[in-house]
Amino acid sequence: MSVRLDAEEAWAVLEHAHTGIFTTLRRDGMPIALPVWFVTLDRTVCLAAPSRTKKVARLRKDSRASFLVESGDRWVELEAVHLTGQVEFVEDEPTMERISDALDVKYAAFRGERGAMPEKTQAHYAGRTFFRLVPDERIISWNNQRIPMKGAS
Repeated sequence: MSVRLDAEEAWAVLEHAHTGIFTTLRRDGMPIALPVWFVTLDRTVCLAAPSRTKKVARLRKDSRASFLVESGDRWVELEAVHLTGQVEFVEDEPTMERISDALDVKYAAFRGERGAMPEKTQAHYAGRTFFRLVPDERIISWNNQRIPMKGAS
């Protein structure tokens, strides 16, 4: 059996992951990788970010991006899915609502109380931009638990 996940397995791993690593490109081509909260909808990775962040500005200049989720502490437990593709900004209200609702359901228990944040921080997080990574066809994935180990039963 291969350590690679098929498409269904890869999307299941993505759907159940808590935090992803989202990589965008600076103007000079340098990659910037950041942890993000996300949801998967219709085989895309959907995100929302404060509209004035550099991440959003970078994506407006260059829509290429990658996304990684991983789990496992020991080498034999490692499982990961890596996507590359193009980011599309979401501007239609029904899709923005769908993403927002899904993010709220997934992360409600993990968010801090916005009203307890300093006013400057609240202002920074006001106004969100919604976008999604539309992956190209190649999904890189692995699950080291599939490697047959000598002496394991």
